[in-house]
Amino acid sequence: MSITTILFDLDGTLLPMDQDVFIGTYFKKISASLVMQGYDPKQLVDTIWRGTADMIKNISEKSNEAVFWETAVSIYGSQILEDKHYFDMFYETEFDTIKEVCGYNPLAAETVHKLKSDGYRVILATNPIFPARATEWRIGWAGLKPEDFALITSYENINRSKPNPDYYLEIIKRFGVQPEECLMVGNDVGDDMTAEKIGMKVFLLTDCLINKEDVDISVYPNGSFKELNAYVEELRTQEAS
Repeated sequence: MSITTILFDLDGTLLPMDQDVFIGTYFKKISASLVMQGYDPKQLVDTIWRGTADMIKNISEKSNEAVFWETAVSIYGSQILEDKHYFDMFYETEFDTIKEVCGYNPLAAETVHKLKSDGYRVILATNPIFPARATEWRIGWAGLKPEDFALITSYENINRSKPNPDYYLEIIKRFGVQPEECLMVGNDVGDDMTAEKIGMKVFLLTDCLINKEDVDISVYPNGSFKELNAYVEELRTQEAS
C-alpha cells in the first residue's frame, strides 16, 4: 500500500531541543508568571506533572484538556478554573520567550514543504499535552506555519497521548486512512516508534535522539533529515516498481 500520509513529531524532531532544558525553562517561566497570582511554584509544578500524567493515561472520551483541568481542580478546587485566564495569558504573551533554549534546523521546514509539494498529507503528531497556542509558537520556532499541516494535535482536540498506540489510530481515523498508508517520524523511541505497533512505518530522527530504554535503534530506519528524505524517496521508488 502506498504511503499517503506522513506524521511528524515536533519537539526534538522538527524543532531541535534538549527536552530537559526546555521543560526546566518552561516550569521556571510559568511558575514566575503564576506566583504573582498566589500560586506556590513547587505545588504548581507538581500539579502540572500530575495533570500531564493523567493526560498520558487518558483512555476516556474526555479531551486531554478536560482531564488536565479536572486534575487541577482536585488539587486547588474550582478557584483554579476562575484563574484559567492567567494561564491563557502566559501562553499568549510569555511562552514565546522559551524559544531562546531551542535550536533551529532549516531542513525541517524544507522537508515538510517538499513532502507537501510531492502530494503527501502532512500531520503534526506532537504529544497533545499542551494548549494549541503553545504548539503554534513552537511550530513558528521551527520555521513552519499551522497551515502547513492537515492536523495539529493539542490537548483540546484529542483524548489520547503518546506512547498509547491508540493516539495514532485516533489521528488516522479522522482521515479515513489505513496505518499501512502512514509514516511516523519522530526522535523518541518510546513515544514515536510505538506507531509501528498499529502497522505504520516509522523513521527515527536521531538529531535529538531520546532512547530512555537504550533500545537497539538499528531495528528502525533512522538518521537525520537527509536520510529521511532518502528513505521516503526509496519508498516512492518501491511503490512505483
